[in-house]
Amino acid sequence: MRMSVIGCGYLGAVHAAAMASLGHDVVGIDVDESRVASLAAGVAPFFEPGLADLLHDGLASGRLRFCSDMIEATGADVHFLAVGTPQSPEGPAADVSFVEAAIELLLPRLRPGDVVAGKSTVPVGTAARLGGRVTATGATLVWNPEFLREGWAVHDTLTPDRLVVGADATAAGERAVDVLRQVYRIAIDAGTPFLVTDLATAELVKGAANAFLATKISFINAIAEVAEAAGADVTLIAEALGHDTRIGRRYLGSGIGFGGGCLPKDIRAFAARAEELGRGDAVAFLHEVDAINLRRRDRAVRLVVDALDGLVFGRRIAVLGAAFKPFSDDVRDSPALEVAVRLRGLGADVVVTDPAAIENARAQHPQLGYAEARDEALRDADAVVVVTEWDEYRRHLTPQHAAGLVRGRIIVDGRNCLDAAAWRAAGWNYRGMGRR
Repeated sequence: MRMSVIGCGYLGAVHAAAMASLGHDVVGIDVDESRVASLAAGVAPFFEPGLADLLHDGLASGRLRFCSDMIEATGADVHFLAVGTPQSPEGPAADVSFVEAAIELLLPRLRPGDVVAGKSTVPVGTAARLGGRVTATGATLVWNPEFLREGWAVHDTLTPDRLVVGADATAAGERAVDVLRQVYRIAIDAGTPFLVTDLATAELVKGAANAFLATKISFINAIAEVAEAAGADVTLIAEALGHDTRIGRRYLGSGIGFGGGCLPKDIRAFAARAEELGRGDAVAFLHEVDAINLRRRDRAVRLVVDALDGLVFGRRIAVLGAAFKPFSDDVRDSPALEVAVRLRGLGADVVVTDPAAIENARAQHPQLGYAEARDEALRDADAVVVVTEWDEYRRHLTPQHAAGLVRGRIIVDGRNCLDAAAWRAAGWNYRGMGRR
């Protein structure tokens, strides 16, 4: 099937490469010419495991190409909208101007029977508002939200746990849904549930999913605050809760909280849209979810300050991690990087290291010190802070090895990913999030 993917950021680049790997003929379109040049050369402009191989294979096969001219979308059967919807600079609502601009440029290229499939995360009602303009060309608009995890985006695109398509209950809508079934035939044949909804429901599913995940993370972090005050261990609480099949263990990891380019801005936009609809009280709890999440960054900084007896100025602090999560180089709203910045603001000599995100971090916060290698960051450190749970830190760094490099045996585990007993037994002053 011939298709275009409009917007080649984290979502669009992965989607385009994955669709080509399934045998489709794909053109990825983006206004950022440097990004297009990079992708066309087979170089991923961001770190995402598996993407480089998909790009190489797709370009070599001739099924995948990238350009910056919307005219190349002409003739595609399906057009996927994958442009960003950042938080508005004027408040918590989503900025959908990039979606609207993409639609405006796409309209002259549409033919009767074409399908436009929105993948961007948008406020509910966006598809209904834009649908009439698409329908006027004879094409049909559906909404097909993404549920990707950065670091697992290739896996989640090729083997999704569910597919959702929202469409109008018309003959054209039913036909468009059938086209999407063809697009995802391999995953559907492998047993992936394919859920057909109306447009509004498809838009809300994405927001609801992120709201639930954010709530679950902030819930266990709220429990961590109580556990600290009571002298309990939140990691054991989470383990006990996880055995309850109604709750489950995933996303019950207490630490410095969530970040990135999706979850924080998506829950704010979800709440903002609910308020516009007159139902803000129904999701008022999301404001507290956001507040709890931001408080965890404060708590991590406080643990470092307390461990150093308040003497932070001039002390060398190794910050292990800059990306908001492992297997990613994304530093957007990264709690790891914010902890580093706050410690630097207190006068500490901060040295940040990360296996993938150093360049992005340096571009955003050049005032910080950086080290390419983990051991270089650890050398002569008065304290160590683990803020991104890369395997290089949680699995492959032993307390004995670290002790031979640092000046002070203080470690703050901002992700509760280390063996507290092992570090304490080796003579370290170990401090976790919500742990005794």
